[in-house]
Amino acid sequence: MTKKIDSDKLENALGDGAAPQVSAEEEIGYHKGALNTLVNERNELLKIVQITEGLMQAHMKRLEELGVKIPKK
Repeated sequence: MTKKIDSDKLENALGDGAAPQVSAEEEIGYHKGALNTLVNERNELLKIVQITEGLMQAHMKRLEELGVKIPKK
C-alpha cells in the first residue's frame, strides 16, 4: 500500500507532524539535495526504460523475421 504524499504541506508529508525546527538555509539545502537526488534517480530510470524498450524491439524484430506476427497496440 502506497502512502499519499501531501505536497502542499511537505514538512508534514511523511512524519507525524512534529517537524524539528531548522534554519531556512538548512531547509533550502535539504530540498536542493533531495531534488538533485531525485533528478539523478529519474535519469537512471529513464535509461532503464530505454534499454528495456530497445531489447523488446530487437526481440520483436527477430520474431517477425522468423514469421511470427506481432500485433500492433
